Amino acid sequence: MEDFFIVLVIFATFFGILYMYFSTRHKERIALIDKGADASMFKTGKKIYWGNFALSAGMFLIGAGLGVLVAAILTATTVIMEGVAYPSMIFIFAGAGLVLYFFLARKLKNGE
Repeated sequence: MEDFFIVLVIFATFFGILYMYFSTRHKERIALIDKGADASMFKTGKKIYWGNFALSAGMFLIGAGLGVLVAAILTATTVIMEGVAYPSMIFIFAGAGLVLYFFLARKLKNGE
């Protein structure tokens, strides 16, 4: 029962933060429009390119999956403890995936 309350408090806090953010943003925008500000100032002109996010998330998850696989192989064939092998391999391979994404994204951005 205690776990339920912990999860409930976490979700309520997350919802409260989002509610306050969006309601405050709305009030600020309405106040600016009431004072005669142009509504076009709210458009930042930035468009999110989801391809980069998908590529980074995919490479991160592939790295984490490889980390789990390598950790399972290490625990089965060596004397390394599971508590050490799994977190270390997951962090190493997920980090390597993100570093590889950085160089790949830079190469794609430069058009090479």
